Amino acid sequence: MSLTSHQTRYLRSIAHALKPVVMVGSKGITDALLAELDSALAAHELIKVSIASDDREERREITDALSKASGAEIVQLIGRTSVLYRPAQPARIILPKKA
Repeated sequence: MSLTSHQTRYLRSIAHALKPVVMVGSKGITDALLAELDSALAAHELIKVSIASDDREERREITDALSKASGAEIVQLIGRTSVLYRPAQPARIILPKKA
């Protein structure tokens, strides 16, 4: 699934008011973290993930790894917070039509 820029902007506007529900700590990506990520995406579709790392590249790599492991799309990566989206069945967030 690939998001258009219009859909990405829409999801970012929704995510603005959200609080992080998954925190990646010093242990990095563990099986327990992936299970929590999966359940959070199943429950909410759109989530914020907080990453406790000072290195920008490391945060990017962690976000990419979380996206691949969960099958989610990266909506935004800003500072130490990433926004991920994975539609549920049936979808609760209705995306604007692809332009």
